[in-house]
Amino acid sequence: MELEKHYINRSGWLRAAVLGANDGLLSTTSLVIGIAAASHEREPIILAAVAGMVAGALSMAAGEYVSVSSQSDVETADLEREKRELETMPDVELKELAKLYQSRGLDEALAMQVAVQLSRHDALLTHARDELGINEITQARPLQAAFASGASFIAGAALPLLLSLFAPLRYMIEMQYAFSIFFLILLGTIAARAGGSSVFKGIWRICFWGTAAMAMTALVGYLFNVRTG
Repeated sequence: MELEKHYINRSGWLRAAVLGANDGLLSTTSLVIGIAAASHEREPIILAAVAGMVAGALSMAAGEYVSVSSQSDVETADLEREKRELETMPDVELKELAKLYQSRGLDEALAMQVAVQLSRHDALLTHARDELGINEITQARPLQAAFASGASFIAGAALPLLLSLFAPLRYMIEMQYAFSIFFLILLGTIAARAGGSSVFKGIWRICFWGTAAMAMTALVGYLFNVRTG
């Protein structure tokens, strides 16, 4: 009998990786399009792409690390508090656990029996999982999230940077948009497949907001219209 396939164990790194790649591609492309709309020279476009990629990757990694570390600190504090309560008032904690199981559908006697059995096995783990909602799958991992976010941002930003180096200036905006939409579709498909969700929904969502962001940035560039060539 084949085991069911679940995707929740991928949620931590997948969220950070998809966010990083999407942001790297979209923000760098939008930046390049904005500069290209205001300038006919390649140098400021390349500079904008490089600066956007470096600053964005560091910002994403640092932001993800700080954010997930805060979550990890909260989890650690809750576990320490729960550990102290288990040491000082185990009977109260046992009854609390039994009531939790009753609220999920077990009768009073069975709920207490389950609480006793699980507490004997590992009381802290049981309370962490069933009372606090903390488990090894959803537990915060700051370094993993920071690396996934920063590395994926660089991967996403690499495309608009390469285009800024080699694409004809005359068609820079059109090529940046076309290639970005293609890779946004690819990214949306990969994310949907990895997460087991709807491919169409993922593609539509990422392409709609991506187009809106690039259009607004291009509009800003045209409004300023700081042509140097």
